[in-house]
Parts: sequence; structure tokens; C-alpha cells
Amino acid sequence: MKYVNEYRRADTAQAYAERVKALISRPWTLMEICGGQTHSIVKYGIDQLLPPEITLIHGPGCPVCVTSIELIDQAIALARLPEVIFCSFGDMLRVPGSQQDLLSVKAAGADVRIVYSPLDCLQLAQANRDRQVVFFAVGFETTAPATAMAVYQAAQQGIENFSMLVSHVLVPPAMAAILSAPHCQVQGFLAAGHVCTVMGYTAYEAIAQTYQVPIVVTGFEPVDILQGVYLCIAQLEAGQAACENQYARSVRRSGNKPAQQLMQTVFEVVDRCWRGMGTIGQSGLALRSTYAQFDASQRFAPQLSAIAPPLATETECISGQIMQGHQKPYDCPVFGSRCTPEHPLGAPMVSSEGACAAYYRYRQRLSRPYDEFSPHLPHPA
Repeated sequence: MKYVNEYRRADTAQAYAERVKALISRPWTLMEICGGQTHSIVKYGIDQLLPPEITLIHGPGCPVCVTSIELIDQAIALARLPEVIFCSFGDMLRVPGSQQDLLSVKAAGADVRIVYSPLDCLQLAQANRDRQVVFFAVGFETTAPATAMAVYQAAQQGIENFSMLVSHVLVPPAMAAILSAPHCQVQGFLAAGHVCTVMGYTAYEAIAQTYQVPIVVTGFEPVDILQGVYLCIAQLEAGQAACENQYARSVRRSGNKPAQQLMQTVFEVVDRCWRGMGTIGQSGLALRSTYAQFDASQRFAPQLSAIAPPLATETECISGQIMQGHQKPYDCPVFGSRCTPEHPLGAPMVSSEGACAAYYRYRQRLSRPYDEFSPHLPHPA
């Protein structure tokens, strides 16, 4: 398959690892932002293929993981309403709120449905005029255009029994927050290629200049990531700090202008609370007043106002420390014992992009040299 198989070749991956090894003169610490990149790194053993002087740490690039407990509790409250058909991406159903998750509410009889696109909700709303269809809008800039299109089409078609609980978050403010934090270890970033496909990377150029860190927009296959690491290390070794585009086959500097315009029409930028990280200024999207009739938090305000705030945040889950790069999943004392994908104590263990889920699924395989332990990475014919 073009643009996939050639980025999984073991000989090319090994060659980039050797180039990195020949280049480095001191230890460097890089953060990959996207949880999809984290899964590729752990699945293919990329971190173990690289020389030990290179440390890869995992960022907050899992939108399911960073959705606040308060919003999860609001989603559960909405799902319990008898008039509501509550729709969500599948990853969100197992994410624990303060007391329950959406899956347990569904098991108790709530009408909770998994959808693959927010546009599916419009068809549900049209087919169930006597019900209220609510979509849990979670994701980075990657999924925000589809959410915006659902709202835009609902307004155009006059669909009045549709609304959404919005939890969209933005990547650049989170990167700036990490770099501004005390004890920041990050010396370079691998930026999320799919986010930049939508948004471009001009915002990353400003971050690289302000904080003097190299940022490489990177894809998700093994060779993508190793090439991204090489480009980032090359800048660090040369004392440079610029934004570079490894993922040129998908990303343009200006991004997808029609998608951006649709997002700007429907959304406004707001402060957002990130689970495990606290509130980050101007890091979220909310519906503009023009589309307030589709805001579930306003439509169901009386029901949501009755929700008691969480009595306490997670005391055992260290997801915040993991998503800021301070600790690894295996540093958590309950990882793989009392916290598993079947019984998660925190969101990174249940999400398909969560770092803990990646380590739980793949890390036990990665204890042998590269050529032996990487059955997933095809060798050249």
C-alpha cells in the first residue's frame, strides 16, 4: 500500500536509527504529542531501537484522556435523562467519571449509542423527533471540523432536537503550558501530523521561536517517527529551534483552509480544564452564541446544575504526571495490577490513544533486540 508499507520497512527504520546514533553528542529528551504516535513507538519498539541517549516522553495528545471529570459527569447525567439518546465515540464509554462511566450507565438502561461521526447523530435526530439526541464532542482540531459541520447542517436543516456537549481542545496552548511549567524536561517536540493536516503549523513556528525548541511535524508510521526524531536531533545538535515538516505528504503549512473557516464560523476559543493538568487558557473550543441552541450545557442547564461537583480527583492515577512527561506508565504503582483496560482507574488506560493502554498491550513484548522483538515491522523482501 503506497504511503504505508514503505514507512514500515525495517531496513529504513534501522538506517534512521543509525543516523541518529552517529549524530548525537549528548542526551536529549523529546516529547511526542500524539497518543497515536505513542502507540506506534511502543508497538514497534522505536524507543528501544534508538540509542539510550534519546529519551522519548509521552505528551497529552489523547483527547479522551484529557477530558475533565466534570464533563464526564455531565455526560453521564445527560445520558440518564429518559428523553435523551446520548451519542459518543466508543473510547469515551469506559472513561471513569467521579463515580461511574458511560458504559455502566448504558448497562443500567440508558440509551447510549456509539457513533463513528457526529453527522450520524443528525440522522438519528431526524428519525427520532420525539427524543433529544446529544453528541459528546471530544477531540483535538482533527475532529473539530466534523463536529462543526454537524452543527452547521443542523442549523441549515432546522433540526431542533439535536445538541452537543463540547469538549474540544487545542494542541498549541498545551505545548506552551508544558514548556512554561517548572521542571520542564522537553527539549524538542514531535508534533501531531493529523492535527497539522487541518490547522497547518504556523502556530508551531511561533512556539518554536518563543521557547527556542525545535518542533517537527511528524506522521505515525515507524519510519515517520524515526525521521522526525532525526530531524529534531539534528536541530538540537546544531543549536537551532525551528518548526520543520516531516509529514509533507499530508501536511501543508497553511493546513486545510475550508475546515479552519468552518471551525471559526461555529466555534470560539475558550479556556478549558484538562484532566490531570488543570485549566489551560485559550485551549478549548465552545459553540458561538449564534449556535447556542445546539449547546447541550445550555439546553439542559437545570438538570446539569443539580450535579454535585466531584468530591475528589483520582488519588492513585498519575495520568497528569504521565501526560506532562514527568513519569512513565510503569511508574504508576497500580499499573497492570488494579488498573487494567478492563478496570481502568484513569483515562490513559482505557483510551485507544492512551499511553498506559499502549504499555499494557505492547511493552511486555519489547524485551529483546530490535530484529527479534518486532514482528509488526516487516523486513524487506
